[in-house]
Amino acid sequence: MAALLRSSPASWLGGLLAAAYLFPTAQAIYYNIDTPDQIRQSARTLAYDMMLFYKGNQSGQIPGILPGPPTEHLGDYYWWEGGAMMGTYIDYWHLTGDDSYNAVVTQGMLHQVGEDQDYQPENHTASLGNDDQGFWGMSAMLAAEVGFPDPPPDQPQWLALAQAVFNTQADPARHDEYCGGGLRWQIPRLNAGFNYKNTIANACFFNLGARLARYTGNQTYSDWANKQFDWLYNVGYIHPTEYRVFDGGHIEENCTDINKAQFSYNAALLLHGSAFMYNYTDGTPEQDKWKNRIDKLLWSIKRDFFPDGIAFEMPCEGHGGCSPDMLSFKGYVHRWLAVVSQIAWYKRTEILDLLAGSTKAAVAQCTGGETGRRCGFYWSKGVYVDPAVDKTSGAGEAMNVLAAVSSLLIEETKPPHTNETGGTSKGDYAAGTHTTIKEPLRPITAGDRAGAAILTILILASGMGMFGYMSFGD
Repeated sequence: MAALLRSSPASWLGGLLAAAYLFPTAQAIYYNIDTPDQIRQSARTLAYDMMLFYKGNQSGQIPGILPGPPTEHLGDYYWWEGGAMMGTYIDYWHLTGDDSYNAVVTQGMLHQVGEDQDYQPENHTASLGNDDQGFWGMSAMLAAEVGFPDPPPDQPQWLALAQAVFNTQADPARHDEYCGGGLRWQIPRLNAGFNYKNTIANACFFNLGARLARYTGNQTYSDWANKQFDWLYNVGYIHPTEYRVFDGGHIEENCTDINKAQFSYNAALLLHGSAFMYNYTDGTPEQDKWKNRIDKLLWSIKRDFFPDGIAFEMPCEGHGGCSPDMLSFKGYVHRWLAVVSQIAWYKRTEILDLLAGSTKAAVAQCTGGETGRRCGFYWSKGVYVDPAVDKTSGAGEAMNVLAAVSSLLIEETKPPHTNETGGTSKGDYAAGTHTTIKEPLRPITAGDRAGAAILTILILASGMGMFGYMSFGD
């Protein structure tokens, strides 16, 4: 083991996986997912185990967030992942009918809305990105779409919260002429990374626009969704023929210095939003455009992130050193693909078959810990690898499998509501128009560039030192 510890992360993880594969665990698979009842029971246990990572419902703790942020040495997780966790439990309730965690979710979602009820709490300004805010907004949108129980009347409502996030991101203060448009990664101008325009920030905004268009029927949301997808394509973040989805670029280079790292949640979020636009434009000539995008994005996702029919995070898996952020992406991909199977109905069989095979592999490796049912991140070998390999507590890994198993019940649920098909959440078209974070854009300084470069390297590389080979592509 000492030799392995002195080796590179890639050889360390590779050796560990190889050894585990040659000498498989004697523990039996804990989770059965052959029938709907078995799926519900497995999901119930997974939901319980996942909640053990959450401290926000305990006395003296902060509702809505997983332990963190790492920059303050408080835990492994940044603020946004709490919002993603809330979305996972909203889907869990919707798919299984188990309301055991609804009160915890409602408390967490409302506690983090911020002073202006737009998911921009002042105590998270130092690391507040458009993508971070976007994840909370998408969870609020999900709550409206699936009919999650409404908050008390004196509290902000789910649809209004989603609209508030969208409106703050549509504000002219968030948009400029650099790179021909597009949102920056960070919101406050002094945050390192303010000079970086990335896919995930714009994909979250696109996704919210698409879903709000379908839910409300308001063309303004649709116009924004079209604009954001077109920008991502025209700036080169979406490959024109292979439909690989890249990470982003810097405004000093007019976003031509594209970082070609590919993350599964970028492509899956664009696919998810495209399916909502496909459904929204049903019966119009524009629907064919979105069908084409769905076809190409799903083809790309299967090629790059399901190479053997099993979810695989290409940038880091097999190389070691996956960051806590990356370790949660598989669950979002499963959840979003499941919804695509509902609203882009012609992809139903293809997607459901894919998710079934991937989930089978996911539960096969949940044989760790004292309970014999703890889940790791590396699904392809069917062998449990302790989250300590990636130096995390394991919340992202657990959330992935919970999402995957729950999503197998998608055929038993109704498609996302609109305000004409059962949606009851109250909206507010003016929500988010009185935000306190409206800093004017100003020229980037040398100090900004240096800070952003350092942070970008730390986050995108995540200690892997392996993105370089991606840059040799088209």
